Amino acid sequence: MDRLSWYISMLVFTVFSGVLLVTFLALDWYSWKAIALAVGVGLIAARPIGRLISRKIKREDKLFNPPRVHPPLVPDPSAPEV
Repeated sequence: MDRLSWYISMLVFTVFSGVLLVTFLALDWYSWKAIALAVGVGLIAARPIGRLISRKIKREDKLFNPPRVHPPLVPDPSAPEV
């Protein structure tokens, strides 16, 4: 799991929940069920959509070069700080 997908998932959750909540309120559905449904749909949709967007960004980025070697369990003490 990469960090970019988590950040995008948080944004997608906010957008989806907000749009659904505004839609429900515009349709005069004022109840806790409307809020719970908006939050639930946002939570369910956020992770897969965040991962798809993250993969698309990384696939189209020419400068992204993922490491092909698994890092060791103990870091190299002579390696530079990140």
